[in-house]
This record gives sequence, structure tokens and C-alpha cells, in this order.
Amino acid sequence: MIKWTIKTFEELTTQELYALLRLRSEVFVVEQNCVFQDMDNADQLALHILGYDDTLNNELVAYTRIFGPGIKFDMCSIGRVVTSSRARGNGTGRKLMEHSIATVEDRFGKVPIKIGAQQYLDKFYSSLGFQQSSEMYLEDDIPHIEMIREAN
Repeated sequence: MIKWTIKTFEELTTQELYALLRLRSEVFVVEQNCVFQDMDNADQLALHILGYDDTLNNELVAYTRIFGPGIKFDMCSIGRVVTSSRARGNGTGRKLMEHSIATVEDRFGKVPIKIGAQQYLDKFYSSLGFQQSSEMYLEDDIPHIEMIREAN
């Protein structure tokens, strides 16, 4: 079972910050073999959604960061969507996105949400109500598309 926590940057403990940076590095840098500057000075402006798995000694297995309008895009956005390889295949990614969408709606109201998604995940994000809103572009040599989930 996943226990969800929502924190501002200032509320994160050093242990939580280390765990989220480690998870992002584990997946985005090592697993995806992509050298990029993950720490982009935007974490300080984000709400951080952390998912801990109580069956894995409360290990951080799921994470996103949420921005209000005007920070990353002109509308609210969800980024750095990541699940640990130890938590895939059981719906954790879907739960993470559903929790992130609910957090946006709780904090900002029923507003449009924009994401920059890896292109191969377009069907996953479409199943959550997101629609492609840009042509494919390369980000760190990985095909991406922008997607928007209209306010419901």
C-alpha cells in the first residue's frame, strides 16, 4: 500500500529530499541512460508528491512535482513523474497521477493541467484525460510531447 505525502520544498526533510533526488537519478539518469541537469532550481517552487510503499520498508517508490500557473507553463503542471522499477506493473503510476491531479484540483481548483510527456507514454496519459497539444520534440535526446488535461 502506498502512503502519499504532499510537501513544499521548505517542508521536505533532508532524508525526503535525498530520497526524491535519488529516485529521480535512478530512473531518469541511470535507467534511461540520460545525462541531464535534474536539479533545475524549480524544486523550490514546487509542491512535491511522495509515495512510500509500506511493503518495501516505506521506500519512496513514486514521485511528482506540481507547479502553479506561470511557473513552468502558463497553466498548472505536473512534472518529474517517476516510479521505481520495484513498484511498476501494479498500478502505482496511475495512482501517482490520479493523486497528483487531485492535488492540483485541491490546491488550484478544476483547472487545465499541462505536462511534458515522454512520447511513448501518450496512451497512458490519454487514459487520464490528457490530449496531445504539441508536435514531438527532443528533450535530452528523448522524444517528448506536450499534453493538456482540460478542466473537468
